[in-house]
Amino acid sequence: MALDKSHANENVAMNLDIEAAKKIIFDLLKVVGEDPDREGLKNTPDRVARMYTELLSGYAEEPARIINNALFHVNYDEMVLVRDIEFYSLCEHHMLPFLGRAHVAYIPAGTVIGLSKIPRIVDMYARRLQIQERMTRQIADFVQETLQPQGVAVVVEAIHLCSMMRGVKKHDARMTTSAMYGSFRANLATRQEFLENIARSRVGLF
Repeated sequence: MALDKSHANENVAMNLDIEAAKKIIFDLLKVVGEDPDREGLKNTPDRVARMYTELLSGYAEEPARIINNALFHVNYDEMVLVRDIEFYSLCEHHMLPFLGRAHVAYIPAGTVIGLSKIPRIVDMYARRLQIQERMTRQIADFVQETLQPQGVAVVVEAIHLCSMMRGVKKHDARMTTSAMYGSFRANLATRQEFLENIARSRVGLF
């Protein structure tokens, strides 16, 4: 299974032209009827341009650097689950935030990954212009490619400001997406154990 290649420019955040971005924000402020030179807005173009280098930093991440040799060979074949991983992303359709929690599980086939690496994998894909469905699959594909486990399961739950602030304006709507590979797809009991674990003691998204 190949990793998703849908983003052609993997260095967009690292190579962001700050001055060009500042001019775009400056012009946008004028278009909406504001005075970009007034005190409260004078530094806004610079702040917004630099903010995007952080919000879109996932493009510049290198998978090998994230893993950083934190793969360990162990005799363990039960479920490994990291749940309630908080994330923030930007919808690629309106560039408005969507945010929530990701739950990632795998059943090792002789190799495990360091605990901190799974949240970093989630962040790598979240800090791009995204849709939730793609992000869910990218996380699952990365774990599958890296560990070659018996199975991988990813569930992502999020609220989308593009549907809360504009359009249908449904403030309580939540979106859930999932990707199941290997034993999580083939074995009902394994899948049910995962779903029961992520449901236990969880109150809301935040």
